[in-house]
Amino acid sequence: MNTSSKTATAPGGRGATFLSGGSLLSATAEEKKLGKVLDQGLSDVEAGLERELKFSEDIADAVARYLFDAGGKRVRPLLTLLTAQWGEGINERVIRAAQVIELTHLATLYHDDVMDEASQRRGVAATQTVWGNSVAILAGDLLFARAGSLVGSLGQQAITLQAATFERLCLGQMRETVGPKPGQDPIAHYIKVLADKTGSLIALSAEMGIRMSNGSETLVAPVRRFGEKIGIAFQLVDDVIDLSERGSGTGKPPGTDVRRGVTTLPMLFLAQRAENDPAAVALLEKLARGTRGEADDEEFQDSIRELRTHEVTQATMAHAREIADEAIAELEAAPDDVVKRGLVRFADQIVDRSY
Repeated sequence: MNTSSKTATAPGGRGATFLSGGSLLSATAEEKKLGKVLDQGLSDVEAGLERELKFSEDIADAVARYLFDAGGKRVRPLLTLLTAQWGEGINERVIRAAQVIELTHLATLYHDDVMDEASQRRGVAATQTVWGNSVAILAGDLLFARAGSLVGSLGQQAITLQAATFERLCLGQMRETVGPKPGQDPIAHYIKVLADKTGSLIALSAEMGIRMSNGSETLVAPVRRFGEKIGIAFQLVDDVIDLSERGSGTGKPPGTDVRRGVTTLPMLFLAQRAENDPAAVALLEKLARGTRGEADDEEFQDSIRELRTHEVTQATMAHAREIADEAIAELEAAPDDVVKRGLVRFADQIVDRSY
């Protein structure tokens, strides 16, 4: 088993760190107390995932566990455990819901990597580069099936919510693959893709915490909107991190997504600016040469450095901040307590990640 999973997901103060905005040392006594509750909940989620990721076929067992063992932040389960504090707290239904969400998230990673022809994920070789596209797709299907089996124990409402989210995940991927319709604003189209592909599952994570802990119905819509907007902001910051010297932190070279032709907001903003800006046209062409394989690494990295410092990248970060602020505003009617403060700090962390 890859030990990085244990390093990435062991409790060790992650709950308090999450609540306090990234620093365990700065956590208050209240945050540390709740942090211990979240850490125990996360340990229970992990133990359940260990059980759910066992299959009778050796190849299925190995492939389905591959990305789980590679690690992960488990942000979605943490959100479920945190919002459950606005109800009766963490119970068995909350734990199962968090497991359903993480299984669904893992499944999407297998499919996304095949469609994006990714070479790496979580610091390891992408699944399809090890076992091939067909096995990687089937592994994702297995995880979707296991999530569907598990959610069945949570009742009809949970099944319906999971199915609706699964539909949005698929529609988001389809919209991204097909692209905007003729005459459709490509930026609005892209934001909708992010809302479906990323925001919908984070929204479900926050909502499930309320529902599975018998929290107030009045909090459901606000936390759902919070989660969806946080998902959009998260992906926009990732668009910028892709351009950084450190890439996404997985060892990938800067501009990996751009080179593969993956849509990002800086590129969309640059294309918009190119309608009236010859310099933007020139930069777009330099980047396109890299996408087409016509530029060597040095030339392509030079164009990525130019894009990194361009106003369109700054505009992307500003837009991410704006959406994160909108997410925070959705919590206005929520109790002013340690849970809300943790969600606000989480939103701030999303856009304050170094790049």
